[in-house]
Parts: sequence; C-alpha cells; structure tokens
Amino acid sequence: MNKKESLIRYLKTFVIAAQTSSFSAAGARLGLTQSAVSTQMKRLEEDLGTQLFERSGKSVQVSQQGKALLADAEHIVNLYQAMKGATRQTAQAALTLGVISTAQLGVLPGALRRFRTAYPAAHINVLPGMSVQLLAQVDADELDLAVLIKPNLNLPRHLKWFPLMQERYVGIAPHTAQGDWGEVLRTQPFIRYNRRSYGGHPVDQFLKHHASGVNEFMELDEPAVILQMVREGLGCAIIPGALVDNRRSSDVRMLELPGPPFFREIGIVVQQSALKNPVLAELISNLSTQAEQITRKEKPAK
Repeated sequence: MNKKESLIRYLKTFVIAAQTSSFSAAGARLGLTQSAVSTQMKRLEEDLGTQLFERSGKSVQVSQQGKALLADAEHIVNLYQAMKGATRQTAQAALTLGVISTAQLGVLPGALRRFRTAYPAAHINVLPGMSVQLLAQVDADELDLAVLIKPNLNLPRHLKWFPLMQERYVGIAPHTAQGDWGEVLRTQPFIRYNRRSYGGHPVDQFLKHHASGVNEFMELDEPAVILQMVREGLGCAIIPGALVDNRRSSDVRMLELPGPPFFREIGIVVQQSALKNPVLAELISNLSTQAEQITRKEKPAK
C-alpha cells in the first residue's frame, strides 16, 4: 500500500473511531482488530504532529485538536471516494463483486445473464467471502458491491442496503433418521452453522430457546457444505431451506422446527456514492429481478 492510500485509510479510520468513541467498535466496522486501529491512529498522529485522541484505559475520546481536524478528514475521505467513483464510471465497465457462496449458486448466474444483455463488454470479477468480511471490503471501497446476509448492526450513512430475499431456516437430517425434529436432535450429532457469522447467529439464538444439551459434532461457515455433510449421513443441522433442492431431497429429510419461523435476509451493500454509476445500477436491478423470480418459484412449495 502506498503512502497516499495509507493516509486515506487512516483518515477513514480516524473518522469512524471519532464517531464511535471506540477503537474496538471502529475495528468491527472496518474489519480490523482494535490493535490495528490503535496502530493506525498512532501513525496518523505522528504524521500530523498532533494528538487526535485522549486515551484512558480502553476508552478513547477525540481531543480538541482532533475535533478541529475531523470535518476536514471527513471531507477528504468523501472527496476521495467520489473521485474513485467518477473514475470508474469513465473507464470501461469493470466491476468487482463480493458474493457469499450460496448467492453465487442461486441469484448471481441469472442476474449476470440479464446484465450481459445491457453490457456485453463488461468484465465482472467475483470474490467469495463471509458476510462480515465482504461488508468490511465494501466499506473500505475495495468492492463495488457485495451480496451478503444482512448484518446485525446499523450501517454507516455512506453505505446503502438493498434487500433481495428472505430464506426460512429448516431442520435437515439424513434420510434414514426417524421421528420429528426433537427426536432427530436427540439421536443425531448436530452440525452447527458458525455462530459468529451473520447467518449462524439466528441458529444460535434458536438453539438457546428450543434446545439444550445438543450433541455438537462440528461447526462450519458454509451452509451448502453443511447440507453435503448431512447428505453423507454425518448428522443433522439447521440451514436456510432454499438450499434444499426438492429434486435431490431423497437423501435428506427436511423437518419443520418448533416455535415461530425465523429467516435470514440476503441483500446488497454498496457505497452511496457508487449509485450514480449506471453500470452498477443495472447490475443491482438485475439482482433484484432475479431474486424476485426465485422467491415467486419457492412460494407454492411452502
């Protein structure tokens, strides 16, 4: 990373740390550790020759010098992001997308088929990742947009959320498993959707309310991989039901869960400033259209 890029990133970290009055909260929003945020702020203070924060234990407050510089830092960050957006629009259509794996298999192919009709010469670079990682990359302006699970936090004002679809969670078990969900959970090892991920958090909350003493076998980030593990007879699990293809359901039992239904929401996160880009706007429209089509097909099966 060159010095210009470091300075812009440090200024952005300064702005967010000032808004949250917390290095750990700023790190969570940016996908950084508290230590990394602290290091960035020390280097920025050295470069500017002034103290930006008053530090007391784990808490931080913007200093008087920091408050005097905050408005200029916000202006520089916003101006830089606007300049990058303008440059992208004048260049040949090229987009870098972050997309969770299940959306790559589901909503993305149909959306890109429509998109190529409008922009046949466009180049699309698709990067995988967990939702929390992709959100941080959009926030850092490293991705043009991300398709991910809705985060459990309020987005900063410069980011825009577009909902695409909701997926209801269901219980799944090997086809040889007998009984209802309660019986399956008592007799089968449990394969957990990563509790620290956006998609795994609702599963964790469900288990706390409706299950105790689960025989946990493994924990995974990818629900599509969890589905394959269940197909191999390794245990039962809770995943978004849209992943279970009814045409291949002979090796998996899909089971209703006790209590009220719960869902994960899939959507798009993008920089507000990037919405002026007609190429990006077209892709967002195509993703929304494809998601609506998938949702309509799934409704009769519920």
